[in-house]
Amino acid sequence: MEKIKTVYIHIPFCNNICSYCDFCKVVYNPEWVEAYFKRLEEEIDNAYMGEELETLYIGGGTPSSLNIEELEKLFKILKKFKKSKDIEFTFECNINDLEEDKLRFLYKNGVNRLSVGIESFDEDKLKFMKRECDFKIARESINLARKIGFQNINLDLMYAIPNETLKVLKKDLSKLLKLKPEHISTYSLIIEKNTLVGLNKIQPIEEEKDAREYEVICKILKKNGYEHYEVSNFAKKSYKSKHNLTYWNNQEYYGFGCGASGFVAAIRYENTKSLTEYLKGNFISSKALMGKVDNMENELILGLRKLEGISLEEFYDKYEENMQNIFPIKPLVKSGELIFKDGRIFIDPKKLYVMNEILIKLI
Repeated sequence: MEKIKTVYIHIPFCNNICSYCDFCKVVYNPEWVEAYFKRLEEEIDNAYMGEELETLYIGGGTPSSLNIEELEKLFKILKKFKKSKDIEFTFECNINDLEEDKLRFLYKNGVNRLSVGIESFDEDKLKFMKRECDFKIARESINLARKIGFQNINLDLMYAIPNETLKVLKKDLSKLLKLKPEHISTYSLIIEKNTLVGLNKIQPIEEEKDAREYEVICKILKKNGYEHYEVSNFAKKSYKSKHNLTYWNNQEYYGFGCGASGFVAAIRYENTKSLTEYLKGNFISSKALMGKVDNMENELILGLRKLEGISLEEFYDKYEENMQNIFPIKPLVKSGELIFKDGRIFIDPKKLYVMNEILIKLI
């Protein structure tokens, strides 16, 4: 059994709730932070087995909504983890929280990758998302982070917002590229029922328009030296997200905190999304033991998100099965939906947009 090398920690606090966000989050309240950390520490003590970590990711919510005193308490808990000397240590931030003292604290305490929620610079898009983001402030903050020493920065971009034009999208991309991030994650708006956009019955844009926007993003980022390595992710050379590759390679990982999920000892588990339950010490809300077939199916669902796809040899080493005997690979290669090359199976990049339809035929 492979050792776990990855930890995700969820911090559910936010200063502002975005209209589309379906993640586990609550409006920041200092009274809850202390109690939350107590439970987080308890959860880690109960589950973590002292493995050496190669990636650690603090996400949310908005971890950067915590003040320095609270960050000190959080990082004291993080000392429990044994970290490899070249760990990728990511901290999610909101662009408006990147104050100098916070950035210096993170850098001094080993964070070497920032993931910054930009989403857009367009006023109408920002109003729709209930967010704020000013290009001038963003540039100053990113420059400050660089000056302090951060050399690995991811920026998030959101698209497929109702009434968004290609002109607006291209302008967003152009400004994003001026900030010279090493990594860019792109998200198409998904309307979830428990969010403000869902409750307001906002309709998603037409599929064709969504696909066209995706095509424009891929083209522009590729032209600017970014490798499109996963459906939604683009990276400069050697800056792929090691943490997220754990998920796409179907490897096991710990998930700690309210709303986190994990995959440990062949069990996939979901933590409660209720802060009240979490603070009572009721951490896990559901778990499922993954059998061999489940794992092989997940290997396909997750692995085919990567543009390089899945190695038949690695699949065989992992499961002692020939992938082509288990799944209808050959007919899909024949129809051109899948490509078989150099011992790997992957989705034709032109058909990534209909990936779910291909996966349904496969599984």
